[in-house]
Amino acid sequence: MDKTKILLDYLSQFLTDERKVQLNKVIDQRTNHFAVALENIYQPHNSNAVIRSCDCFGIQDCHVIETINEFRFSKNVSKGATKWVNVHRHKGTTQAISALRREGYQIVATTPHTDDCNLEDFDVSKKSVFFFGAEKRGLSQTVLNEADVFLKIPMVGHTESLNISVSAAIILQHVSRMIREENIAWQLTTEEKEILRLSFTKSSTKRLDDHLKVFEKSII
Repeated sequence: MDKTKILLDYLSQFLTDERKVQLNKVIDQRTNHFAVALENIYQPHNSNAVIRSCDCFGIQDCHVIETINEFRFSKNVSKGATKWVNVHRHKGTTQAISALRREGYQIVATTPHTDDCNLEDFDVSKKSVFFFGAEKRGLSQTVLNEADVFLKIPMVGHTESLNISVSAAIILQHVSRMIREENIAWQLTTEEKEILRLSFTKSSTKRLDDHLKVFEKSII
């Protein structure tokens, strides 16, 4: 038995049965078929609200690019979602895109300024990362040059764009619903679920540091 499994079994004793059932229920609905990338978001409430939407709709990975603006956590906005969503931090857009391509993602630029693909027509079968840009500037030219798809939300009013957190919520709700309705292998692998189960268990365990110290001593 590997150390991860031993540690998971050890920490699980400090959770109620109800809590363990809830964690497993959430893990079964998690996906890395889709991911989110936030490029230089200025307002913390916007980036944290997007992470909250990731948690709500089962998106496990959010990538934040900090070329200009540093990402800041906000518990009041995220409502604890940053404990449950993997937040990956990148210093540059090119580096982030390269890393995401290596993981098999197509790059989807969300922008109201192109006519490439409306949300209702988006092909959810492809592994995709949705890029959202800064509040005023939008996505960088780097993302626009590298994008495989330009995605827009159809609108009929005078205002041409939505707040970034609203856009993300609409897109994530739509695509997460669609993959569950279609014959797509969107769920995590058994190994990925075990890794996430340990992460969730750690986040749910009170006095975690104390328990980890006892565990380390017990296996020496």
